Amino acid sequence: MITVTSIAAHDVYDGGSGYTSAKHAQSALHRTLRSELLGDPVRITEIMPGLVETDFSANRFDGDTERAAAVYQGLTPLTAQDVAEVINFAATRPSHVNLDTIVMKPRDQYSGSRAHRV
Repeated sequence: MITVTSIAAHDVYDGGSGYTSAKHAQSALHRTLRSELLGDPVRITEIMPGLVETDFSANRFDGDTERAAAVYQGLTPLTAQDVAEVINFAATRPSHVNLDTIVMKPRDQYSGSRAHRV
């Protein structure tokens, strides 16, 4: 089982209380299932991406495309393809290998609230 959460599952940022709370809950579910299913032939992986350029920001800002574009301005964000490739990698490991938690961010992102922008 692969769960895609967010770096917001272990980080917080101003204005993100609802989102970070939901992602923290998803991460707790991942860890709980990992513990409860220990010994069963089940692999449970949590993938925690940082900034990924999708339509999420446009939805978050009620269709305000300029505000949504500003989220990614000055850096190269991850793409949906980047995340898909990591999901594929995790899913295709040998059955005895469990990639428990994978954190992936753009090179210029440190946290949910800190990034280097040019």
